[in-house]
Amino acid sequence: MANKLDLDLSKVDLSRKMAGKIADRLHAWIGDYTTTTTERAAARLLGIDGVDAAGVPLANVMVEKLQQAGLLDRGLVPWLAKAIVARGKTAQEIAQDLADGKLKVEDVPDGPEEKWRDTADGLAGKAAAQIGVVRAQRESRIAKAAPPSKPMLYVIVATGNVYEDAVQAKAAALQGADIVAVIRHTGQSLLDYVPYGPTSEGFGGTYATQENFRIVRSALDEAGEETGRYIRLVNYASGLCMPEISAMGAMERLDMMLNDAMYGILFRDINMRRTFIDQHFSRMINAYAGIIINTGEDNYLTTTDAFDKGYTVLASQFINEQLALHSGLKEEQMGLGHAFEINPAMEDGLLMEIAQAQLCRELFPKSPLKYMPPTKHVTGNIFKTYLINGMYNLVAVMTGQEIQLLGMLTEAIHTPFISDRYLSIDNANYIFNNARHLGDELIFAPGGKVQARATRLLDEACAMLQEIEQIGLETAMERGLFADIKRTREGGKGGSGVIRKGSSYYNPFLNIFVDHAISTEGRLS
Repeated sequence: MANKLDLDLSKVDLSRKMAGKIADRLHAWIGDYTTTTTERAAARLLGIDGVDAAGVPLANVMVEKLQQAGLLDRGLVPWLAKAIVARGKTAQEIAQDLADGKLKVEDVPDGPEEKWRDTADGLAGKAAAQIGVVRAQRESRIAKAAPPSKPMLYVIVATGNVYEDAVQAKAAALQGADIVAVIRHTGQSLLDYVPYGPTSEGFGGTYATQENFRIVRSALDEAGEETGRYIRLVNYASGLCMPEISAMGAMERLDMMLNDAMYGILFRDINMRRTFIDQHFSRMINAYAGIIINTGEDNYLTTTDAFDKGYTVLASQFINEQLALHSGLKEEQMGLGHAFEINPAMEDGLLMEIAQAQLCRELFPKSPLKYMPPTKHVTGNIFKTYLINGMYNLVAVMTGQEIQLLGMLTEAIHTPFISDRYLSIDNANYIFNNARHLGDELIFAPGGKVQARATRLLDEACAMLQEIEQIGLETAMERGLFADIKRTREGGKGGSGVIRKGSSYYNPFLNIFVDHAISTEGRLS
């Protein structure tokens, strides 16, 4: 978009430079570590699935036994490849034997390095090729489908029962939704394992499992065939199993993943080191699979004032952009988040919202920005909520947003009914159609309220990034610079799952993802 806000481009360049240094500082140590869930993700990518007699996922069984034996610092894949060479069985059979007690970790000899490396590389190559097939299927379906209008209509389902989710997801798609997200069961982000199989009970949402992904994907494909459109599926690659869920999404053709370490640290109290390491590998998977990530900056405005702390959203977007580039994600895969959360009682609050949305659009022109609806100031007055959602939709279309999570008129009352979702879609379609090219016709008064607000936000974000570049992102989060929430560097959940890599550590997927990023002109470290 044109520079309607008359931004100081030197400030933009400085902000991006500072964010790059912040990301570099993190990646100076991220590559020295692996985690239990990163190794479990490698196991899942190699096709290991299922649970043992006690219901423990086989990926967890393998990693726990290797960790107990003091071998996890070498990586899971080398041991697995050695076992395959020694016993002539598949990866799944090796995992099952280990779980059944028919095989012990120490029973597997090292064998010739060249042989087990060839086996490891071959297995990883086949797994990556299958992800490539799934990616090609998505691209083919999108190419054949009618292109979606922008902003794309994003809605949620959250019944707790995957079979009911599938019904509601399909209904939403038939009503006009372009994107459907299945809200995850409350607290799943804190589980250090991925549940297995289809689930029919969940509080506040539905468990993220590979089978659940498959069920909802199938339902949305059915809706797409009926409507001639491609319906995008979303879930959550966050929490203590971030890379594993990215792997499952890559295999089951999810299209978007909520994927943000800073959200996990701040709002779920996950160990900083654990989740930054996990985020890097999960985003490498998403980059390779062609999945768009969604970041969680909008959440900052639920615990702080959206007007006073709007600049923190901007600073985080700059940082997330640079971290994503380090993982090989292209700008077109970065659904950077922000939200319409300024108190509606504020005079000219709409102008302030326009300034923030336009600023995000101009600073990240290639990113499919994800715009989040008003929730903090929504009450049981459904008529006012419907009106506020309409103003939110108006700002979105006039500022060129691309991923629009629709607000629900019953947001503050209950889990939305199918009819509530329909009314949200109807509201958005009406406004998007009637104001389709409004933004093309508008300019902002030089030095007026919108430009002044945007300039202030950029100045404050730039200053914040310069401060963080000096002290480091971990210290910034310890001091509560984001969302007014303080987290300790060594605290939080999952810290015991961080393992320093040994000198013989090997994960063939890292090489595959790096080579892919280089070949597609991405940046990866």
